[in-house]
Amino acid sequence: MPGPLEGVRVVDLSRLAPGPYASMLLGDLGAEVTLVEAPAGAVQVIGGRETDEAVAERRRAFGALGRNKRSIVVNLKAEEGRAVVHDLARDADVFLEGFRPGVTDRLGVGYEAISATNPRIVYASLSGYGQTGPYRDLVGHDINYIAVGGALGMTGLEGRPAMPQNIVADFAGGGLMTAFAIVSALLARDRTGRGQYLDMAMSDNVLYLLASASGGVLAGGAPPSPGRGNLGGGSPHYNVYECGDGKWISIGSLEPQFWANLCRVVGRDDLLDAEFDTSRHAEFAEHLARFFRGKPRDEWFADLRAVELCIAPVLDLAEALSDEHQRSRGMVVEVEDARLGQVPQIGIGPKFSETPGAVRSTAPRPGEHTDAILGALGYDAARIAALRERGVVG
Repeated sequence: MPGPLEGVRVVDLSRLAPGPYASMLLGDLGAEVTLVEAPAGAVQVIGGRETDEAVAERRRAFGALGRNKRSIVVNLKAEEGRAVVHDLARDADVFLEGFRPGVTDRLGVGYEAISATNPRIVYASLSGYGQTGPYRDLVGHDINYIAVGGALGMTGLEGRPAMPQNIVADFAGGGLMTAFAIVSALLARDRTGRGQYLDMAMSDNVLYLLASASGGVLAGGAPPSPGRGNLGGGSPHYNVYECGDGKWISIGSLEPQFWANLCRVVGRDDLLDAEFDTSRHAEFAEHLARFFRGKPRDEWFADLRAVELCIAPVLDLAEALSDEHQRSRGMVVEVEDARLGQVPQIGIGPKFSETPGAVRSTAPRPGEHTDAILGALGYDAARIAALRERGVVG
């Protein structure tokens, strides 16, 4: 069954995680994604390139960000390479890049150049700080974008921010928001007939993710800070507790009925009316800490999951991938890889009743589809061979 984005053609020049995640989301929902990859050695890779071929093959096959895509290797520094990219863009719907501001213009594949080739193109530039503003040319990573966007300053324990891996800026503010913007621009194109340019800044979108929290601050309230407030670890009934086996359980008993249930379960009926009495919170937190140390995490969850407490085990990623609920929701699937056979992959989050997404293929090897892609553009075998010999494609 075709996905909701079947027929949408994406040319993806992005390299690091946010851009490939955006095009993975589009590919999962049926878009035809063509990776334009750099020749070997042309791009510095975080952690270096894997030299063990068997390990590299497993990393490719199990790497979700490259799935449902085709790959062509093109040297963008060669004029003929830039011509190949324009040929790819001519019939594409989406063009995605993740270089520093100004780089694609210098390479001749910026928005002005590509839109002259295809005025209907939706062209998305994904960067740390955007194409304008005082921080435009700063280098950075997720930690910097969540710092500037306000998320790092409200996360963690009192007195010290905590780093939430690279989920917030790279994947939510970067990849997810870019995919959302691209689909929105395609919808707008259906009405106007015109493509457009998307300036996607991860730092912008971190702050955008904080829309709810921002309202109170803009109204004159104090900003959320680490370890404080109902949602930041400052409340005993919205927190995590270590269990008898050293694992953790999460409690989110914010509403009055959930607070009451929590008090009764842990034997503190005397606190039923004390939810908003912060002078009693430290006492209750100490009681909860002692209480949950009395059994292993999974026993607590089994005993209390039927009670309306808002309770759940804190799972590490391996546990989450094998969790009964996640499995029942199809969040781990199997896909056939030509070299490794059946390979497990993360499943697809959005569930469509009529046009579901699918994991159709594992990640390609760099340049795996160069000949097929160029052939579809009308390049004959002799021309492709000549381009490869000159190092234009690979």
